[in-house]
Amino acid sequence: MALKATIHKANIQLADMDRNVYGDHAVTIARHPSETDERMMIRLLAFALNVPASDDQGGLDLAKDLWDTDEPALWHKDLTGQIVHWIDVGQPDDKRLMRASPRSEQVSVYTFTASSPIWWNGIATKITRANNLKVWLIPAEQCQELATLARRTMQLQVTVQDGHVWVGDGERSVEIAPEKLYGTD
Repeated sequence: MALKATIHKANIQLADMDRNVYGDHAVTIARHPSETDERMMIRLLAFALNVPASDDQGGLDLAKDLWDTDEPALWHKDLTGQIVHWIDVGQPDDKRLMRASPRSEQVSVYTFTASSPIWWNGIATKITRANNLKVWLIPAEQCQELATLARRTMQLQVTVQDGHVWVGDGERSVEIAPEKLYGTD
């Protein structure tokens, strides 16, 4: 018998001063049985860092990457269903990124494990044709701290300023300093 997803709910109060994006977002996460707290929280972090200021041009949604290999972790689709932003989490291979690049206006990857530098060294020269790609490294120690905030029901405050991110739950706060490995603004 297959294991079922665990449902998590997060209310995110976002204050992104770098992008001038503010608002409250209710996010429901179907957590795959094989997904760790770290990965789930990185998906929430990626959501907060990429949610558009308004849904007038479509919204950012959690996708089914662990169930369907043709989908990313998150994607922003416009009102016609075209992919505006493809967001992967973890260590996707270069072929996946090169397939995603022409399908979307923008592709982002958030990698977060201690082995990320080894993964990056293996694919860095293979993705140079993807001029719409950005790769971000979330240091493993910071990701582990972020995972301590994981609960079935979460009330999170996310503040972004000068490239730093603070995520808090009212009792604890974690500072995240994403490092850009690849891509231009």
